[in-house]
Order: sequence, then C-alpha cells, then structure tokens
Amino acid sequence: MALAPLLPAAAVAVGTLKVDAALPYVCTLPSGQQPATVRITAAFPERAAVGEEIRPTDVTTTVELPAGAVADLTALKAATVRAETRLTVGVTQNDQRAEATWRGSAQPAGVPADGPLVLTTTGDVPTLTTDAAGDLRLTAGGLAVDLAPSTADGVPTTPASLSVVCVPGQDAEGRTLLATVPVGAGNGTGGPSIPPVTPTAPPSSSASSSAPPPSSGFPLPSSPTDRTFPARPGTASGAGQDAKGPQVGQPADGGPAATDEDAPGTPAARPAAPPCVTEKPTPTSLSAYITGYSNVRKLNGATLIPVSCMLIEQGQMEIPTTPPPEGEFHFTNLSPGQLSYQGRKQTPPFTSTFLTFDFQPVTATMVLEQTGPITIDTLVRIIFATGDNYLENTVRAPLVLRVLDVEVNGVTLDVGPSCRTATSLFSSDPQPAKYPGKHLVMVGKGKIPLGLPAEGYVLTSGGPLTGEVTIPAFTGCGAGGENLDRLLTASISGPGNYLKQIQGQTCSAGLETPPPDQCTEDLQPLLVPKPER
Repeated sequence: MALAPLLPAAAVAVGTLKVDAALPYVCTLPSGQQPATVRITAAFPERAAVGEEIRPTDVTTTVELPAGAVADLTALKAATVRAETRLTVGVTQNDQRAEATWRGSAQPAGVPADGPLVLTTTGDVPTLTTDAAGDLRLTAGGLAVDLAPSTADGVPTTPASLSVVCVPGQDAEGRTLLATVPVGAGNGTGGPSIPPVTPTAPPSSSASSSAPPPSSGFPLPSSPTDRTFPARPGTASGAGQDAKGPQVGQPADGGPAATDEDAPGTPAARPAAPPCVTEKPTPTSLSAYITGYSNVRKLNGATLIPVSCMLIEQGQMEIPTTPPPEGEFHFTNLSPGQLSYQGRKQTPPFTSTFLTFDFQPVTATMVLEQTGPITIDTLVRIIFATGDNYLENTVRAPLVLRVLDVEVNGVTLDVGPSCRTATSLFSSDPQPAKYPGKHLVMVGKGKIPLGLPAEGYVLTSGGPLTGEVTIPAFTGCGAGGENLDRLLTASISGPGNYLKQIQGQTCSAGLETPPPDQCTEDLQPLLVPKPER
C-alpha cells in the first residue's frame, strides 16, 4: 500500500482546518534501522480565541513499516499484530514551547506474507488552551510504536511485544509542521506576561464528569533552562542547559551578575559583547558567544579568552552505518563553524599578565586565529527503556596563537608583526585517521532525561567544553634582527594546558521568526556566557 505524498493543510469547511501529511521517518526494528512512512491526519478549528479550548479531532496515525518489519514478525511466527502509537507533537506559540503526546490504538491486523506492513491507529488526543494571542504551531516529532504479535491460534509470541522507535528522517527537514492555528484576542482575561500553553488530557469515559481532566503534558517553559529536546536538536526548541552553565546577565569579565534587586521586575541587562551577526542566514544558521579560560602550564597561570562570536551551520541528521547496541537508536550531526571578529576568523584581542620564570611580570596581548574549518561532531544516543538522550560532542578547531604586543616589567618588548605559534594548538584526537592534522579538540557531554531539563553541553543551548592542549613552538618573533622565538618557546610552549570554554544559548538567526529568548532584535545571540575555571 503506497501512501500519498505530503499534502498541505487546507480548510475543507468553514471553521475547520484539515491536515493530511505523509512524512519520512527512520525506525529502529529488531533487524536494524530502516526507512518508514508515517501519515498523520487530523482536523483543527480554523482559528481560536484566547482561552478557548482547541481540540484536534479525527486523528489517525498510519505507519507504513518496510518489508523488514514483516520479516521480523514472521520470524516470531506471528499471524496478527496489534499496534499502539505514541506521537510526540511539539506545540509552540510566540517564545513558548511544550510537547503533547498523541496516543492511538488499532484492532489486530493480519501480517502480510511480504511487502510493507501498514498499521493505522486512532484515539483521543490532548486539547490545548492558551492565554495569549499568536499563531499556535504544531509539529510532528518522535514516534513510538508498540507491537503485540500473536500466532494463528491467538497465542502471544515470544517475546510478547516489540517496541519500535521512529524519528523524522533527514528528508523531513522543514516538513514536520502539521498545523498553524491563529489565536486571536477574543474575550481572554489576560494573564502573566509570558502565559503558559498547556496540553490537557482527553476526557475519559470512566472519569467523573465533574472532575477536571488530568494534565498529559507540562506548561510551556518561561526560560531556556526548562526546554525539552526536539526530534532533531535545534530545529524547533533547543535543549536546556545545566544550572552551572551560562546564565543570563553575567558579564564576560567574570564580575558580579545583575540581580533582581538591581532592576526589580525586569530582566537583567545584556552584558557587553562584540557584534555577532550572520550575514546571509539559512534555516540552519546558529550563532553563539563563547568564553573561558586556558591554563598556561609553564607559567602556572591561566589566561581569559574573551567573549567571542561563533557562527555555526547546523548539520543534517545522519544515521551511522554501524548498528547501535540493542535497545538504542543513534544519529549524528556534523556542523561547521567559524569565529567572527571584525570580518576576520579570530577572537577579539585579549591581554594577560604572568610571572615568567616565577619572578618577571610579563604582559602580552594575543589573538587566536582560525586557520581551517571548525567542526562540531555530535552523536545522539536515544535509550528506549528510559527515553533519555545522551549527547557526545567533539569540537575540532585549528587555531594559531598570535602575539601582538609584549611588555616585560612595564618595558615594551618588540616582538614584530609576525609572532605566532609555528602550527595550530593541538590535542590528541580520538579519531586521528578520520581527522588528520593539528587542531585543538574540546569535548562536551550532555544528557537530556525524559521530561527534564538538559544537563551538560548541548549545541543549541550551550554549556561547558573542555580539553587539554599543547602550545607549539613560536616563530617569527622579534624585530631589528633580534630573534625572540626561543625565549617565547621556553616560556610558554609545551603540553598539558587545560582548557575550559563555555558556550551560550544559540540564536537561530535564519528562522522566519527567531525566538526572542534566543536573539536580540537585530538577530545576535541574546545570552552572553560567563567564563568558568
């Protein structure tokens, strides 16, 4: 049975919006990861008023599983199979986001001899209410399909159930929008300045008619620390960051952050930061500020790397060729990035003072210059049993350290215009054959527990990145015939220099309506992180 291509939502009657969408998914079956098609139909009110209940009706979820699924069931001697589905639906309005779960069930269906297996489920789904005006957008996310196969005698197979986890495929990029429901002012009574949108459970025939329906979701968050992880990170809503990560209102110089007492009832002012503008943004363009410290082991000190602009193009989801461990689903993203400062791929200049040879005060002004593409390699592991997501991010950056000015005990030491490390700063790479050459390596690990804020580092919301770097020998240092290469090399160069960088929340500058909790009005990153040692 072939499913129809994606059909746009259209009004089929006055006051009704009909959705019929077929989306490409990737499903993990006992035989491995395989493509599938998921068709979703539903009807929505064409528009709604503030405070009015929005109830999706006539909801069906049709999953066309490939021939591999039939083979898996045939191996269990299954003649029929009963299906239940759980579709995650993202709900966004203005700068608020939530998730609802659309559940469906089906009567037992016969297992075909070959070809695809088509299963259609129906069921009531949560209603939505909002206390704010603005377009309410619903997008399709992850899908879980629970299969209960039985033999021709009606006896459950062994095992008695199979769980199939599906995520939107790469070809679904930009096509997961199910419906947009305009919400007008109506007779709403107002509410908080950032009101919640709350999915509520459908009524149950066994429940008392006077009892309020239980919540099947959670209120939309009012801050980036409460975000949830989307089907593909960063496309709809970024994951939250660790409480120890970057915070709003913390200045880049490490001084005290603005507090509520400084301006009661208003957000803390955005700290000063260099311009960070994406000149020609695409739908996958991200920008973020980074800052942190790098130890200089020989000088027994650390230098502050200033707030710097990083421009990123988020990569497409790819399925690894190596099968994941049983009970997991894996996908990767490879995202290129570049530093940006006054049109150059570098950090702003920064100045540090050290005691060279433990007694001589030396002050140096430096920059880090990018000499090749920066890449952010992300592996996402989804654990079926818990629904938790684990992220492993590896940042590779070829950067040379250029020394601009030096003072020794207050006296200028002329290092000339070409003083720099002979090669890029470099680290030990976990995949040297795949990523040859010298480059700095930083690693950030994150976890997104099901229904809870994220922990650690996530590309779209930031967090800590750490590594250990070797500073190479210096070259080109000196003026007037004086060669200072050996002096700087003896003072600074060497291995074992610990590095910790903090990335802030990204700004999705290429979206038609960038979230105001991510971006300034001129589409620069709103959040400026604070460096951490």
